Amino acid sequence: MNEPITYRHWAIELAPKAAPALATTTVLILGRIWNANGAEHSVGNAALMVVLATGAATAGAFASGGRSGDSVIAGTAFAASGGLALAGVAGYADGLSLSILLWALATAIAYGLAARYWRTDRHETVAHERQTLGRREDHAHVERVEALRAGAQIEVARSCAAYAEQLATALITRATLPGFNPQAISEAGLPELPTAHRKDI
Repeated sequence: MNEPITYRHWAIELAPKAAPALATTTVLILGRIWNANGAEHSVGNAALMVVLATGAATAGAFASGGRSGDSVIAGTAFAASGGLALAGVAGYADGLSLSILLWALATAIAYGLAARYWRTDRHETVAHERQTLGRREDHAHVERVEALRAGAQIEVARSCAAYAEQLATALITRATLPGFNPQAISEAGLPELPTAHRKDI
């Protein structure tokens, strides 16, 4: 069983690795655009971002708490909270230094969290590939055994056919010999072949 060889483009392989940096960079750029459009030193805009970030963090805390906590929802909520906080600082601050510092910190945290997910995903993928390879080897072994069994049955059938052909040829040859008289053999009282043997012949 030959598996088709698939080639994935390098951009497809790189896209998940670049996602955290792209997300934090997008938030930083949007925050600086917001800063240039009147959010700089705006207490109302800063208060709005604080409320939104706190709400998202609270939602993440509630989602992760209890036995039925959902890690995906909690992670999304905490990421949204961090993004809102970064956007709020980038929009409120008058210089780039604090915004870039928070962007670097947010990117490092995002990659730290993503690395854990990538490691778990890689372990699951390797385990799945090993299980698939084991099942494939088991199926290949069964197929080889069945192929050997079928080949043996075919060889037995060929041997039986060759024997029957040789026996038929011998009987035909004996019947064509000069002086052969089957009636004389029957009258001599020679025993006849059993009916089962005649059917086999």
